[in-house]
Amino acid sequence: MYKIIGADQKEYGPVSADQMNQWIAQGRVNFQTRTQADGGDWKPLSEFPEFTAAFAHRVPPMVSPAPSAPPPPSRTSGLAIGSLISGVLGLFTCGIGAVIGLILGIIAINRVKKSNGALSGFGIALAGTIVSAVLLLMIPLEGAMLLPALSKAKQRAQTIQCVNNMKQLALAVRIYSGDHGDHLPPAKTWCDSIKSYAPSERVFKCPAAGPTDRCDYAFNSQLDGIEEKNIAPNTVLLFETEDGWNTSGGPELMLPKSRHGRLCVVAFADGSVQQLTSDRLAGLRWNP
Repeated sequence: MYKIIGADQKEYGPVSADQMNQWIAQGRVNFQTRTQADGGDWKPLSEFPEFTAAFAHRVPPMVSPAPSAPPPPSRTSGLAIGSLISGVLGLFTCGIGAVIGLILGIIAINRVKKSNGALSGFGIALAGTIVSAVLLLMIPLEGAMLLPALSKAKQRAQTIQCVNNMKQLALAVRIYSGDHGDHLPPAKTWCDSIKSYAPSERVFKCPAAGPTDRCDYAFNSQLDGIEEKNIAPNTVLLFETEDGWNTSGGPELMLPKSRHGRLCVVAFADGSVQQLTSDRLAGLRWNP
C-alpha cells in the first residue's frame, strides 16, 4: 500500500499499486510526488521501480509552441513626410515648395508600394501630393485675383508720389518768390527758374506718366511774375499736363483723362496740394 503527499501538502492514501497507476495515467501524480510504501521512507515516486513502466506509457501533455516574434515595425518614409511639409510650405514660397512636394509625394508613394510593408507613410505621401497639386492649381487663380488689387495699390502709390512732387514744386516756387521780392517766377521759364530750388529734377516727373517728357506739370500762366500778396490762396498754381518743360497755360492744358484713376492732382497758391475728382475741376479758380 502507498501514501503520497499531494500538491496541497496533504497526505493521501493508503492506495494500492493499481490505484497509483491510475493516478499516474491521469496526471494526478508525477516523478517528484513524495511517496511512502508500507511505512517506509518518503521518496520521489520515480524511485519506485514498479511504476517506471506506467510513466513510460503516459502520453506527455501537449506543449503549445512558443509564439513567433512579431515582425519589426515598418519605418515611415522620410520622402512622404518631406512631401507634406513641402506642400504646406508652398503657401509661403510662391509655389516652389508645392512643386517639390508633388515630386517627393509621387516618389514616396511608389517606394511605399514596392517595400512590401517595410515602409509606411502612404497616407502622408498621398496627402502631400494632393496638397501640392491643389496649391499649384490655385496659384494662377490667386494671381488673377491679385492683379486688380496690385494694380490699384500701384496706382495709389503713384498718386501719393505725384502729390509729394507737387508739394516740392510748390515749395520751390515760394522759395523762389522769397528770393525775388515775393514775385512768382516767369510763366514761360518757370521750370528753369525754380530748378535750383527743387531737391532734384525727378520731382518734375509724375511716376504715372510716360518716360519721355522732362516735366509732367504746368504753371498757371495767369500768375506770371505776380506778387504773392495779390494772389488768392485757392488759386491754381500747378497742375498735371502732357506738354513738357516750362509749359504754362490754363484749364485747356489739363489732362483729358487722369493718370490716377478718377483723381487729378492740383497745387494751389498757398502751397497746398489736393486730389480732385473730375467733377470738381470746373470750379477751380485760375484768376489771381
